[in-house]
Amino acid sequence: MAMTEPLEPLPEPANLRVLRILVTVLTVVMIGGLLTIVALFVIRFSSSPPMVPDSVTLPDGLKAEAFTLGPDWYAVVTEGGKKILIFDRETGVLRQTVEVK
Repeated sequence: MAMTEPLEPLPEPANLRVLRILVTVLTVVMIGGLLTIVALFVIRFSSSPPMVPDSVTLPDGLKAEAFTLGPDWYAVVTEGGKKILIFDRETGVLRQTVEVK
């Protein structure tokens, strides 16, 4: 007995067509997301690094534990986190001292 091919191709089931469309949409969305992430990395890392002071002079007896930058200031958290010293970014002058209890 020889098998013969049908004269007409069988119609595609509806659920298989929907599944193919969903897989295609998912592929497009994933490629778009990957391109967006790559573009964000390029934009973020191509900008110039922030200006960091060469040195910071702390009052006697204080040691720095952490450092953070703001738009026109930088702050130094002292050892033990008991004081936060806020300096002017351009001049390096101490603006404010915050006591943490």
